[in-house]
Amino acid sequence: MPYVIDASIVANWYLREESDPRAEAALTLLSEDFALAPIQWWFEIHNVILIGERRKRVSEQHTAAFLKELAGLSIELAELPDRSAVLDLARKHKLTFYDAAYLELARRENIPLATLDNALIAAARAEDVSLIE
Repeated sequence: MPYVIDASIVANWYLREESDPRAEAALTLLSEDFALAPIQWWFEIHNVILIGERRKRVSEQHTAAFLKELAGLSIELAELPDRSAVLDLARKHKLTFYDAAYLELARRENIPLATLDNALIAAARAEDVSLIE
């Protein structure tokens, strides 16, 4: 079954010392199916990469290898959502617009959400959106 993947999951893969079983479960699922992400996911991931390099947590060589690995995974970018739906979720659950976009996509597609973000987890539960755990 496909699922929605957020940046916290991929950041966990990139910054290996922060391993989390939920992130590992999401990676395992990609061998069987695909994940969807809202368009900002692409920007968030690349920002995490730059910050990791600037803070000397990873090398450019690690980044290059990671980006090659990431490109080989079945992660698709979704179409832009209905703005009102995202705004409503952000307001209702006090989420950023970015995080609400992940929740809206999971709810719209009726698929689970993979995240390590506690506020997003709480909002998903409140909206009866399944989580990858």
